[in-house]
Amino acid sequence: MGQIVEEALPPEMLSAQVARDVRPFCPRFNAIGEADKRAFWAYFFQALAGAEAGLKPTSQVRHTEPAVAVKDQVTGVAVRSAGLLQLTYDDAKRYGCDFNWETDRTLKANDPAKTILQPKNNLECGVKILDQQIIGQHKPLLSRTGYWSTLRPGTVSYRVFVKQMANVPVACGVRAKPVRRDAER
Repeated sequence: MGQIVEEALPPEMLSAQVARDVRPFCPRFNAIGEADKRAFWAYFFQALAGAEAGLKPTSQVRHTEPAVAVKDQVTGVAVRSAGLLQLTYDDAKRYGCDFNWETDRTLKANDPAKTILQPKNNLECGVKILDQQIIGQHKPLLSRTGYWSTLRPGTVSYRVFVKQMANVPVACGVRAKPVRRDAER
């Protein structure tokens, strides 16, 4: 998973342009080398996939809330988020992701051969989405209007994500919080 993300990262996501956005998780981002920056993003996307799909590539969710239960313009049915980062076929059109509905529609819903469920396609698409959000749209990484609800502070899924981000690479300069003895009991 990490190597896929590291290879998909555009130069802007390794630049000072993102330092402010990632500061809560990697305070030393601007000061660390490229390899450590790539490792940070690999860890970030692993934490995001953990919070979004429990690291299960075939995970799928059909949303029923009116705000998100919209029609997928590619499939023609209610949006179903899929894969490690819970993406949709609409994302193929919006972000140039490598999902192929014409091929996938003939396969069973949780068939790992589906293009949207293949970790490489899903993760590369996620990198494109995040790049568009923080570089293209100049929107913060943590935003109430960002792509993933998991990256919206104040939500239950955000708290799950933050727990997933507990052990960022050492180069980031985050100090581990001491474990209280009375909390262990």
